[in-house]
Amino acid sequence: MSLDLTNDLLIEARSIGKTFPGADAAISVLDGVDFTLRAGQSVSIRGESGSGKSTLLNVLSGLERADAGQLIWQGRDVSRYSLSRLAAARTRFMGFVFQAYYLAPELNALENVLLGARIAGRIDTAVRQRAEALLVRVGLQDRIRHNSTKLSGGERQRVAVARALINDPPLVLADEPTGNLDEATGQAVMNLLLDIAGESAKSLILVTHNPEFAARTDRQLNLHLGKLA
Repeated sequence: MSLDLTNDLLIEARSIGKTFPGADAAISVLDGVDFTLRAGQSVSIRGESGSGKSTLLNVLSGLERADAGQLIWQGRDVSRYSLSRLAAARTRFMGFVFQAYYLAPELNALENVLLGARIAGRIDTAVRQRAEALLVRVGLQDRIRHNSTKLSGGERQRVAVARALINDPPLVLADEPTGNLDEATGQAVMNLLLDIAGESAKSLILVTHNPEFAARTDRQLNLHLGKLA
């Protein structure tokens, strides 16, 4: 069953819990977390290192299973979806920008952007044209067919932003997208990400340590001792 892409409430997490094994006892990383995000909204999540920000993002995206609670995507409880059903829904619903880029080193910029569409089974002339247009939009018109290993860190992250948008998802998740970049390059990439999200009325969940970047989102949350405030 497909997701209802007309639902204004994109994500709802109810009483999410997540623990990991510890040397002496289980470590609670997420403790009854509640979270909602509406269409067109941007939200930032901050917290000290090791507070569980990336874990929360992974749980919201279904990349990790919560130990407790419900995860609802546009009105549908996906908590009990099979991994294959969850993955199929995720390809249309969200795009990802990670700190480490995760580009395929054997592919060029265009081929990396098209990977997202290939996973969704959507490769045709129109999709290829969209991929090229996205690379132009992120300022890589002269790098479209450059191998990803020949690109700078900032250029690789711009490819990652284009890849996140290739399936035109209503939601983009960005996990410390400037963490591997110098200050000036990080500022440029963050400007680009926020501008594109605003232009296309996409929702954005941004995990960041940077208070300046966080302040530019509609809502600012802090994860501390397993709870959001």
